[in-house]
Order: sequence, then structure tokens, then C-alpha cells
Amino acid sequence: MVKIEGTLDEIRELIGDVKRTTRSVKSTTKKVAKAAKGTSRKLSAWQRYIKNKSNHIKFKRGDKKGRLDLKRMSAAFKRSRKK
Repeated sequence: MVKIEGTLDEIRELIGDVKRTTRSVKSTTKKVAKAAKGTSRKLSAWQRYIKNKSNHIKFKRGDKKGRLDLKRMSAAFKRSRKK
């Protein structure tokens, strides 16, 4: 814990600087994230297949009910690539 001593005006001045710095850090972070987001690579065939909702095969019963059945999806993907 940090102990701050001084008049109320001095303390407000210090805290004001902290708030300004915090704001500038947040805005810089957003700019960097936006720039990083712009450089994306092409998705692989499997990733594009997974992304398509109509290709989703889900478990119908058991403890995995509702989750994607990746084993069956993989088999279907490989079958579709043969043609």
C-alpha cells in the first residue's frame, strides 16, 4: 500500500495524471488490437468446414449430448474431399 501525503489539490493533481495516463494506455491498446486484427491469414479447408453451421454433427445422447462430434465430422469432411 502506498501512503500519499500532501494537500488536497496536490493529490487531485496526481490522481488526474493517473487517469489521463490510463485513458491513453486504453486508447493505444485498442489501436494496436485493431491493427493486429486487420492482418489475418486464410483459413484452412477444415477450419472453413467447421465454421459452416450446416456441417455440425452433434452428440444426441449421453454426457456429451449437444457437443460437436468431431470424429464423425472429420470422417464426413474426408469423404467430401474425395470427390
